[in-house]
Amino acid sequence: MKEKCSWPHSGRQKVRSRMRVYSATDVGKKREINQDYVFTSDIPVGHLPNLFVVADGMGGHNAGDYASSHGVMTLVEEITGDAEYNPVKVIRHAVEKANTWIFGKASQEESYSGMGTTMVVATIIGGFLYVANIGDSRLYVIDREIRQVTRDHSLVQEMVRLGEINPDEARSHPKKNIITRALGAEKTVDVDFFDLKLTENSVVLMCSDGLSNMVEDRKIEEIVHREDISLEEKGKELVREANNNGGKDNIAIILIEPFASEVG
Repeated sequence: MKEKCSWPHSGRQKVRSRMRVYSATDVGKKREINQDYVFTSDIPVGHLPNLFVVADGMGGHNAGDYASSHGVMTLVEEITGDAEYNPVKVIRHAVEKANTWIFGKASQEESYSGMGTTMVVATIIGGFLYVANIGDSRLYVIDREIRQVTRDHSLVQEMVRLGEINPDEARSHPKKNIITRALGAEKTVDVDFFDLKLTENSVVLMCSDGLSNMVEDRKIEEIVHREDISLEEKGKELVREANNNGGKDNIAIILIEPFASEVG
């Protein structure tokens, strides 16, 4: 398991933060290559006060791994240098830049042809959560209950929205891994944005489908609501549960307690 895959912030002093964050990726039980990638920073990245990203790559050989990691690197670099302050504009600019980079690389080099990545991006500003999503990686907010904030860009979720199948049927549908939107798939990318106000008890969970396909929402909620274990232990338990249920894909998670006690 890889944990706390954060981008280096050279020359910056870490400031005190009320957040508590845990992140990890795991190859799972069936895959040989880990194509999931996470980024976390509870200190400023450009004009954003914090930044969290989950990416799930696709493509043969190392192409999916390359797409997810370099897509996130490009996104972070773009955010770092953006003069804009509006978080939606900052994230949109960066996602579009990452899409252009991945699409260009895939178009120019045969070994990377067809590569792409999902991406869910979040920042928390003044108690409000701002989220961007492309693909079927997810962001949940868990307080009194679990709520999926993002909408999956997948063939099966389109079928659910059209009433052709129900959510229970979607979990075991043979085409559940076919996504309808990804970074690098087309020259331009359509990004979904969401924003909501968090409560003092909110916990944010970002994950790849290696978790959400393997662990039902009610079980995720049960683990996150446990009061006898730390945030890190909750994260490890989520990964363990996904692997115990088959671990059919790579697993990526970020858990955030936005209003935790101050830490040094």
